[in-house]
Amino acid sequence: MPDTPDTSRTVCRDVPHDPSAITKIRALVDDTLTAWTLAHIADDMVLVAGELLANAVVHGDAPVTLSLRAGADGLRLEVTDHGPGQPRHLCLDTDALHGRGLTIVEALSHDSGVIPLLDHPGKTVWARWRFPLGTTSRPSS
Repeated sequence: MPDTPDTSRTVCRDVPHDPSAITKIRALVDDTLTAWTLAHIADDMVLVAGELLANAVVHGDAPVTLSLRAGADGLRLEVTDHGPGQPRHLCLDTDALHGRGLTIVEALSHDSGVIPLLDHPGKTVWARWRFPLGTTSRPSS
């Protein structure tokens, strides 16, 4: 993928509304970051992508889209779905098997949030990692 003059790069993919598609999209995120020489952040971003995609596919409505953007100040991952519900943190006991996705996203990224879609039901859930592109070490929180 060619770089634009400001070194920003973007990948956007429509995601089938099927949990089995998440594995392929996680691999796409990993391959993209490796191609962008950002493999040092790939494990965290692949996990975050999987969590956000699972929430969108299980709890949201189609269409679901994943966007990955790299710019001069770092990386941003976004997952958009068209379901009316909003993500929320759950109060969980230690035996819970599900429901920790947003906590994982917050722990692994520098910033995260939700942007409601203005023209129809839905939202974009995003996570951002701040560091200059070309950094060879893992960013610190």
